[in-house]
Amino acid sequence: MTKEDLQGREVIIELHQIGQFVKATAMDVMTLTEVSIQGPASAPESTLKMNAVKRLEYVLRKKGLIS
Repeated sequence: MTKEDLQGREVIIELHQIGQFVKATAMDVMTLTEVSIQGPASAPESTLKMNAVKRLEYVLRKKGLIS
């Protein structure tokens, strides 16, 4: 993700561990678009957050909400 992709948008990220997995949820406050990913609990927190934001960016692009 580059800084220009979601510039000016507030993104809320939540991590929730479920056994050996972590559910990472990212939500764009402006459009109320929410996405979730899963990853191993052993993965670095920064990696899980980055992947959730990348998926959010993908969904926003697909919906035509960002360019």
